[in-house]
Amino acid sequence: MKRVLISVYDKRYVESFASELAGLGYEIVSTGGTLKKLRDAGVDATAAEDLTGFAEMLDGRVKTLHPALHGGILADRGKDVHLRQLADNDIKPVDMVVVNLYPFKQTLDQPSATEETIIENIDIGGPAMLRAAAKNMNDVTAVVDPDDYEDVLDAIRNNALDRSKRKALAAKVFRHTAQYDALIAGYMTEEAFPENYTVTYEKVQSLRYGENPHQQAAFYKKPQQTAMSLTSASQLHGKQLSYNNIQDANAALAMIAEYDYPTVVAVKHMNPSGIGEAADLNDAFAKAYDSDPVSIFGGIVACNRTVDKDVAKKMGEIFLEIVMAPQFTEDAIAILTEKKNIRLLKVDMQQTETGSHELTAVHGGVLIQSGDDGSISDKQLDYPTEKQPTEAQMTDLAFAWKAVKHVKSNAIVLAKEKQTLGVGAGQMNRVGAAEIAVTQAGDKAKGSVLASDAFFPMPDTVEAAAKAGVTAIIQPGGSKRDQDSIDMCNQYGIAMVFTSMRHFKH
Repeated sequence: MKRVLISVYDKRYVESFASELAGLGYEIVSTGGTLKKLRDAGVDATAAEDLTGFAEMLDGRVKTLHPALHGGILADRGKDVHLRQLADNDIKPVDMVVVNLYPFKQTLDQPSATEETIIENIDIGGPAMLRAAAKNMNDVTAVVDPDDYEDVLDAIRNNALDRSKRKALAAKVFRHTAQYDALIAGYMTEEAFPENYTVTYEKVQSLRYGENPHQQAAFYKKPQQTAMSLTSASQLHGKQLSYNNIQDANAALAMIAEYDYPTVVAVKHMNPSGIGEAADLNDAFAKAYDSDPVSIFGGIVACNRTVDKDVAKKMGEIFLEIVMAPQFTEDAIAILTEKKNIRLLKVDMQQTETGSHELTAVHGGVLIQSGDDGSISDKQLDYPTEKQPTEAQMTDLAFAWKAVKHVKSNAIVLAKEKQTLGVGAGQMNRVGAAEIAVTQAGDKAKGSVLASDAFFPMPDTVEAAAKAGVTAIIQPGGSKRDQDSIDMCNQYGIAMVFTSMRHFKH
């Protein structure tokens, strides 16, 4: 008779699984609450302590870590010496280990959980048994996921529980315990950048392809829920998001998080094509659309207020890939879903999160940095020019500064009355970015303000802005030639503000 050890925290399906195993000729060995549940269900099960000779102790912390069980799990049945040692110690081999772990992740998610409770939910014996069984996959089947029970039963019935099947189950065990340990390490670690940095993600879905059709891709999420994230969004309409959809939508969410008043952000290729802020969402959408009526076509739109019928009607007049908002009225959904290909995503935008890390893959490694959560305050601003900005200009400068933070470097943004007018993104020199933004703004550049993500190495950007009619500039400052830019501002009567903070985005 084959022997199976069953000791699970997640007791879904365990009675029926154990009963089926017993019917297939397995001797059931179990512990604690699992043992009681099985016996209550009429399953004949042996207590682990009857094999080990030791009762559970230390509040259940020690119950299975004993040679009478681990010897039976780890013995290599291809070695005569191992089999002799089992026989000499009256140990019967264990053919299957069915274990899942204390709910560390679920405990971590509870806001009221104390450190004592969290630490107590670090499983010790479970991972040891699982890893032992998975290591010995030549002889032992390791089962960690209740959703695999029926598949395992089918394999046994069809005489298909072979090494290939056991190896696949073992790999799942090691993925599971690796994530478990990564979460524990993350909780315990206080250093921002420790000597080893382990991250873990859970698969959300496979994608049709990656950035291009010849690339494969999948979408993963952090085990813990993340604020303002696509991983927790509800899709109300439309086909599955693509790789590029997710990239653009994620960028749009990062941008919309900067603004408190009703705002609409339109994104193409992870850059804003238009941002509008107003007293209501209807006017905000009109501003975002008017910022660049060409580029918004086929774009991704994020709104930080409820999309109602009036806004939906305007959106319905153009082709949009995605519309995201905290809520949609029923009328808005009815209007927008008339378009088959539009995706509607409901996203919780009340949450905020800071202190997260950004990971960027490089060949053979990864770069890790803290997120760009930097914001400016009145105390750190410097006003080096003869002309001082007006209150209205300061409002627009703050608006433009939030926008330029999310534009690929080199980045320039022109804005007026809480509306972007021109965006110059990803250029190899700063004056080139300014010229693109100025050209896009056209006559609207007159009376606008300009934001730059980094300092001016030359005064040529100021001169280009001045000739276009820009009246105020915000930039980090810190160049060896800052005075040249200050002098150029003074020559044209432009106010300039230094932030002492840059926002490179590569």
